[in-house]
Amino acid sequence: MSGGAVEVVLYHLSDDPDRVLPAYHEASRRMAGTAGLLGNKLLHALGDPRSYVVVSRWADWEAFTAWESGPAHKDQTAPLRPLRDTGRDRPFEIYRELAAYAGDRAATPVAPADVAAATGAKAATGTKLKEGV
Repeated sequence: MSGGAVEVVLYHLSDDPDRVLPAYHEASRRMAGTAGLLGNKLLHALGDPRSYVVVSRWADWEAFTAWESGPAHKDQTAPLRPLRDTGRDRPFEIYRELAAYAGDRAATPVAPADVAAATGAKAATGTKLKEGV
């Protein structure tokens, strides 16, 4: 599966805000220079002071899965792993970019067939196919 950037959203919880930022910076330092990683950011939920999200942006699905299945993955993310929100069914979500706007400019429209290919859906029926992650 190719085409389009991928964003990975990891959910974290902590009662100790002084623990989150250093863990995030350490994990980011360890991931510096990772092939296909375009960047990441730490977000803090305004509605829940214990809730944090790390969003990483990858060039494409192949770059993300190559890193995730590689030997450095566990060590690079180790500083944040104890903070993962394990109360969720899944402490992460993965999203593929289908369209984007930058300021007042629209991105190139995505054809329905390209959306189907990017999402694993059948173009004619809109039925979502299960993808192994």
